[in-house]
Amino acid sequence: MKNINYLNYFFVGIPAIIFLLAFLQIIDLIVFGLLFSVLTGLFQVTIGGCMLIDEPHDKSLQWYIIGVLLFFIMICINPYLPKHDFKIYFFYAIPAILAFHLTILIYKKAHK
Repeated sequence: MKNINYLNYFFVGIPAIIFLLAFLQIIDLIVFGLLFSVLTGLFQVTIGGCMLIDEPHDKSLQWYIIGVLLFFIMICINPYLPKHDFKIYFFYAIPAILAFHLTILIYKKAHK
């Protein structure tokens, strides 16, 4: 589990570092940060699903998977929702919240 924890730090940290450097205008590689964010999402959804299979009664993992499913459902129904600013904030915030939530879960399980 500690190796998964370190991999998670890598997958979460690289896009954060690239976005920070792009925000500070040190490098202009924001496209790579966006592409690496997709890899981060794939890694976290896969690890979250595998952890849920191993521990199906863990409420925190169940809430994580429910959050992921709700996010993808919202992406599918997004074009049919009325135009509001909260939609933009929602789509920026939810993946970060889910990534932070799973990072905490992995950390707790790695340090038991």
